[in-house]
Amino acid sequence: MTKTAQKFAALTLALALSASVLAPTRSADAAPTGDEIMKKVASALKLAGSEAVVEMSIGAEKRKLSMATKLFDGGKTEKRVYRFLDPPEIKGTGVLVFDHESGADDVWVFLPAMRKTRRVVSSDRGKSFMGSEFSYADLTIPELTAYTYTLVKEEAAGGEACYVVDVVPKNATAAKEEGYSKKTYWISKATNTVRKGHFFDTSGKHIKTLTSEDVKLVDPASKRYRPMKMIMENLQNGRKSVFKIEQISFAPNTKDEYFTTAFIERT
Repeated sequence: MTKTAQKFAALTLALALSASVLAPTRSADAAPTGDEIMKKVASALKLAGSEAVVEMSIGAEKRKLSMATKLFDGGKTEKRVYRFLDPPEIKGTGVLVFDHESGADDVWVFLPAMRKTRRVVSSDRGKSFMGSEFSYADLTIPELTAYTYTLVKEEAAGGEACYVVDVVPKNATAAKEEGYSKKTYWISKATNTVRKGHFFDTSGKHIKTLTSEDVKLVDPASKRYRPMKMIMENLQNGRKSVFKIEQISFAPNTKDEYFTTAFIERT
């Protein structure tokens, strides 16, 4: 090798080493990205199985329902079933949800008065869940790849230190189906639960606010937490709906037969 070639090689090596030294590195205590935060939220939402009794309030009206969840397909699908127990006029109404990690969710609703099970199509995800201020989309685990996530700040909510993350659908179809152009979540650093949420319609107007309370550890082994009370306030009509878990048990062996249309059609 000539002296000129040796000098060039030495200069190239020196530049490479200096670039690696000067390249920005992420410190151990740096804040996580929005994507990393929401992956933890999605994971924390998945219980191997559970059974619960819930009171759902819509204004002054109170409804009682039972609920069960279970993971299938190696955790890629969470199946949920809701059966209304009271009041008498809606007793026997059932809702079955297959919440897929990727792709559109499957939702069926059984109405005993009509003796008919109706499938809820993707375009109806933004519609009210049983007349409440919650929509079907509000009660499902979002498909992570369908949104962009931006950590905007850190701020307390519900007495906990939180990351504040903007969640924006990647395309107009997803925004239209869900009914939101953006959601802003306050995510607990300690439990990875959503402590507060702001929901914006497709014109960018803040239309709903979610508040979560009384967060409890449900699955100690996997450190899975659940808020025992969720309050959704509709800022357009002033109505509030409350989803309150009165009893809940970690139940990974919940019966598979619960998660079928045949089960929700039983009277």
